[in-house]
Amino acid sequence: MSLLHGDPELARALACVRSVARRDFLFAGAAVAAGAVIPTGALAETAAQAAKPAGEVTDEDRQYMAMALDRMREAGVVNKTGGPFGAVLVLDGKVLAVAGNSVMRDSDPSAHAEVNVLREACRKVGSPHVDGAVLYSSCEPCPMCYSVAYWARVGKIFYGASYADYGDLFDDSNIAKDLNLPYGQRHIAVQQIMRPEAQKVWEEFRQLPDGARY
Repeated sequence: MSLLHGDPELARALACVRSVARRDFLFAGAAVAAGAVIPTGALAETAAQAAKPAGEVTDEDRQYMAMALDRMREAGVVNKTGGPFGAVLVLDGKVLAVAGNSVMRDSDPSAHAEVNVLREACRKVGSPHVDGAVLYSSCEPCPMCYSVAYWARVGKIFYGASYADYGDLFDDSNIAKDLNLPYGQRHIAVQQIMRPEAQKVWEEFRQLPDGARY
């Protein structure tokens, strides 16, 4: 059962979140996906954390968001490189990268603004991680963009428009709902095959002293 569907109070609390703390946000969902049983107290604590008022928004935060909105307009309205989405990544008070959506220009369905800005920033720092960086997105990140931010170890996300503001044009909210369904009910059919063979490769990887860890 989906965490959000299984606990209405938690679902309402999470829906109010407008800045996302990486580990706190995914704690309960990851545990349920792994088959863990989360005590009622832990669920209540997670909901309480999600319901807490967001941190103070500074003038600098607004300036960075304004930059993201400028890139949003540039990408979607002026240059038409993709949808109207823009993003800015800031680390230690310095702008690492600014990017817009370029799905149409690059013929790349993954070229969302958040993905583009994280790719550029990670290349600059020479690492797949930008620990503690703050991501400013013109719109609520889709599941793919949130996942990339998670893997990049972004510390916080600010966003402008919500899914509901552009749900008639883009499928972000539908994808989020789809991920909560069992494989057999999803829009794209998902079926597992050749698991033993895949497990053997994992065993080989575990034996490598210099195998990639990220």
